[in-house]
Amino acid sequence: MLQATQRDALMPYAVQPAEGRGRRLHAEPESLTRSPWQRDRDRVVHSSGFRRLQYKTQVFINHEGDFFRTRLTHSLEVAQVARSMARYLRLDEDLTEAVALAHDLGHTPFGHAGEDALAAHMQRHGGFDHNAQALRQVMLLERRYLAFDGLNLTWETLEGLAKHNGPVRRPSPRLAEVDALFPLDLGGYASAEAQVAALADDIAYHGHDLDDGVKSGLLSLDDLVDVPLVGQALAEARTLAADLPKSDTRTHQRIRHEMVRRVIHALVTDVLVCTRERLADLAPKSVEDIRAANAPVVAFGMAMEEANKGIRKFLFAKLYRHWRVNRMTHKARHVTGELFTTLTESPNLLPAEWQQRVKEKDEGAVHRTVADYVASMTDRYAMEEHRRLTDLSVAG
Repeated sequence: MLQATQRDALMPYAVQPAEGRGRRLHAEPESLTRSPWQRDRDRVVHSSGFRRLQYKTQVFINHEGDFFRTRLTHSLEVAQVARSMARYLRLDEDLTEAVALAHDLGHTPFGHAGEDALAAHMQRHGGFDHNAQALRQVMLLERRYLAFDGLNLTWETLEGLAKHNGPVRRPSPRLAEVDALFPLDLGGYASAEAQVAALADDIAYHGHDLDDGVKSGLLSLDDLVDVPLVGQALAEARTLAADLPKSDTRTHQRIRHEMVRRVIHALVTDVLVCTRERLADLAPKSVEDIRAANAPVVAFGMAMEEANKGIRKFLFAKLYRHWRVNRMTHKARHVTGELFTTLTESPNLLPAEWQQRVKEKDEGAVHRTVADYVASMTDRYAMEEHRRLTDLSVAG
């Protein structure tokens, strides 16, 4: 049986605070009271981009309900899962948490609908994807410090953001620009800490999207009976609830919560077991051995990987492409696209601060600045800005 461990000494293949590659963009004295990655985590939490995640879509647009997840609550759940796994594996918890909390800072308003709209409009200007945008946010767009733009995070945290989904053999133009400014060894794997954060992302969003899907009424518990892993967790929860009144809505809620808890527990446990096995086979002596490996060390076992794919396939078919979600997605793409087109055609409509960021008066610079501006918006601000730009009855 897996048991949580105390905060023992880090394993030799963990990222070691004394051996980190540091803050390479801007030299700073290190803190006397915090490790480099505690400091990174704190800078992320206090950033404007992190606060804006509170009003950015996960699946349901913010005004659709106060109790659905947002990008902020998603990021907090990812960090909680990731930190727990890092502690068990005796990795650096603070680095793991910093990567987990920062991984979605590049998301647009309206979730993937907004991202798809920006990607389509930016196709001839270097493209757009939220992973590269997260790096732009923490390296360039945050304006909090007198001495530099960005958050000046450590190499290890930036590596985790850049290689969120593994080695990047063919980086996008935007990511290539970042790598030229601050080489991140894109061809290798990230640290085990960053790999833990990436798997925690999958685990968290599968758990909470199942929860929000049932809570919204777009999914029913009976829809989940044949979903891999989820159906078994649901059956176990229903067995435990056999003596509770079946018509009581609170019973339904408790069954839903118990099911989700069991799904997350099963996914986390499988990752930890499989990761320990992979680490034993690889026998890494340092984090460089993790980066040079020919496969990730943090992973699901084969059976759980198939179950995970089954959950993802079900959610895409039954939740993310539900007709009610499709309608909101359609409207979100339309609003995002109109914002982008209007502002690129007339950049003098940008707020003064953003006009000042267009350092070169060429088309590419204008498009990139508008993409940064639109990507920074919350759902609510994007809708309000769209009305200000298109509705004569609304003051500019």
